[in-house]
Amino acid sequence: MNRKKLFILGIGIIVLSLQYCKPAFTNTNKNKEPLISYNKDIQPLMLQRCTPCHFPEQGRKEMLNTYETTKTHINDIIHRIQLPEDDKEFMPFKSKRAPLNKEEIELFKSWLVQNMPE
Repeated sequence: MNRKKLFILGIGIIVLSLQYCKPAFTNTNKNKEPLISYNKDIQPLMLQRCTPCHFPEQGRKEMLNTYETTKTHINDIIHRIQLPEDDKEFMPFKSKRAPLNKEEIELFKSWLVQNMPE
């Protein structure tokens, strides 16, 4: 009879401790914003707005054509796309491409906040 009580006690402890286990597949996006990825969201925007200067074959500036280079330079990218258009550091350069709109700028900021998933 003691074995049966010990077994039931063990099962009870296991069941109670399960409530403190974290599920393996939790969404860490606490704001419930859609997850932004480099491949799906950022790269197409970079191709649209940063070509030809920052992409090969014609690129003559710092290459921003990969996930790693974009991730490495994200703070500078965000800074420069938010500058006033008449600032000499503003990107994209005014004679090459149109400025990014607020939603596009927010996309870069949100991607950074979400730890820049690929």
